[in-house]
Amino acid sequence: MIVEFGHFALILALAVAIAQSVLPIAGFLRRDPALMAVAPRASMVLLLLVGIAFGALTYAYLVSDFSLVNVVENSHSTKPLIFKISGVWGNHEGSMLLWALILALFGAAVAIFGGNLPQTLRANVLAVQGWISTAFLAFIVTTSNPFLRLAEPPMEGNDLNPVLQDIGLAIHPPLLYLGYVGFSIAFAFAIAALIEGRIDAAWARWVRPWVLGAWIFLTAGIAMGSYWAYYELGWGGFWFWDPVENASLMPWLVGTALLHSAVVMEKREALKVWTVLLAILAFSLSLLGTFLVRSGVLTSVHAFASDPTRGVFILAILCLFIGGGLAMFAFRAGTLRQGGLFAPISREGALVLNNVFLTVSAGVVLFGTLVPLIVSAFGGAISVGAPYFNTVFGPLFGVTLLVVPIGPMLAWKRGDLLGALERLWAVFVVAALITLGVAWLNGATHLLAAVGFGVAAWVLTGAFAELWSRARFREAGLSVGLRRLAGLPRSAYGTALAHAGLGLTLLGIVSTSAFQSETILEMKPGDTTTVGSYSVTFDGIRNGSGANYSEMVATMTVRQGGAVRFVVEPSRRFYATRQMPTTEAGIRTHGLSQFYVTLGGEGRESGSIVVRMWDKPLVTLIWGGALAMMAGGALSLADRRLRVGAPKPARRLAPAAATD
Repeated sequence: MIVEFGHFALILALAVAIAQSVLPIAGFLRRDPALMAVAPRASMVLLLLVGIAFGALTYAYLVSDFSLVNVVENSHSTKPLIFKISGVWGNHEGSMLLWALILALFGAAVAIFGGNLPQTLRANVLAVQGWISTAFLAFIVTTSNPFLRLAEPPMEGNDLNPVLQDIGLAIHPPLLYLGYVGFSIAFAFAIAALIEGRIDAAWARWVRPWVLGAWIFLTAGIAMGSYWAYYELGWGGFWFWDPVENASLMPWLVGTALLHSAVVMEKREALKVWTVLLAILAFSLSLLGTFLVRSGVLTSVHAFASDPTRGVFILAILCLFIGGGLAMFAFRAGTLRQGGLFAPISREGALVLNNVFLTVSAGVVLFGTLVPLIVSAFGGAISVGAPYFNTVFGPLFGVTLLVVPIGPMLAWKRGDLLGALERLWAVFVVAALITLGVAWLNGATHLLAAVGFGVAAWVLTGAFAELWSRARFREAGLSVGLRRLAGLPRSAYGTALAHAGLGLTLLGIVSTSAFQSETILEMKPGDTTTVGSYSVTFDGIRNGSGANYSEMVATMTVRQGGAVRFVVEPSRRFYATRQMPTTEAGIRTHGLSQFYVTLGGEGRESGSIVVRMWDKPLVTLIWGGALAMMAGGALSLADRRLRVGAPKPARRLAPAAATD
């Protein structure tokens, strides 16, 4: 009964989404406040109905209701509770229902927190959200219904893919979807602005918190997915340039550009057309990522769907919103009033340069991701892998990082480049000394690593240079400078922290890529080998079991200088229901570094096993930097100025009438 109620709620949600997409637009065209007032109410009802549907599917998983096809294919009665819950979205149908739920959640949030929006703008924004909800709910109801019943239910299910039975994959998809779907709000604001033909600083003030929130969640989702792949797949890397990974990176790059462009628009009323275009592109790339994962065109641990009908439906959604959004932009952009002018050497100019490199970087990733798919569609075969991305994307993003500390030092409208560089002289000295120090210690074989360390130091220390400059300790003294620091807005600290996070991530990437130690060999109990500065002894193997798997656990004692530092226990698990093995890495964090061990198959000698070991210096900074970026975004979001509407421009007084 609960399942049928959820199915009915899903169908009713589609009807409400259609009403939300049509009635507010009609109210805008007819200037009818009553029809426009339907939008916020419909969005709240839509959230309730989709929430009921999602809750009903979750209930079916919790009670192991194997009369549902979806539960049979992705669950098992012995599966731990956390993975029963995550199994709800660990499949195609459930993940699309989660997408629809988050979409409804954001629409309801606009209805609740958008009270300071003009009625016409709020109605149009929620109507566009209704269009998106209608498309995805129609997709779910017609091709991806999670409530399909079986006439003869089996006694047990097929279990969830063992690779997905991990806490990282329980968290990763919701975070990623909050980022993807969050950009739908920016898209809705952009389309609403094009419908009305008006965009100003108030629009940028309203849209920026939504963009910032989506960016924070997308950063969290990418970082969580990267760390999950790092420890769960047993390959020891943090980024594979997998097409599905690229699908999340592209909207992050464009979303970062959008965030900076919105700042310029809010402060200077410049870059209006560019900001609207970026808002459309950010969500378009989010939809493209959905198409790549859900259409079946890719074979990946992330990909679920293989039904061509689903692929065609998602492609139609893709064409409708990307093509329609860009067509409307082309039709209406010329009618938007241009914003203020600024010199090339200015803070606006630095942000524009940054945005150019970010969008070109996204274009490079897009090209490398789609070319193999296009070639294979015509019967050919081509592989675009890490060498292409590292060679092309790396330098482009590196230039972006070089600009990061300079931009905040420039004045708005017209800046002094030499003056900005003078204020960064200490930062430059630190970066140069670190570059020379790394080169001197490691020789000519690690010159690129030395440059990478220098760039990381430039970004990391330069991130806080603006705070130091605004405090003016040299002119005002310590006490006054500290008071000035305390009086700075939270967004200033958030920006510095987010930029510092970029430096930390780069430092972790360069360090582990250039200086990690790796060993692959066959070992038997009692054998000892060396990895970097560590001595590793294979103590033996024991057997164990979990709720729905059996495992073989190896014990490795790691010594340094003859003293025991720690013990790692990698394992291999076997899930009987799915008849699938998995590799569980043994990882021990020491300081900011990690020692990483995985088990392979049986060796050539009797009783031996293949072991792969790494010592990864400063690897945790990769994800520590992401945490710093997220914290910086959250700190900026807490700035009171982002929680209020844009200030209304002062009314110009009419000139007094001339008197005789």
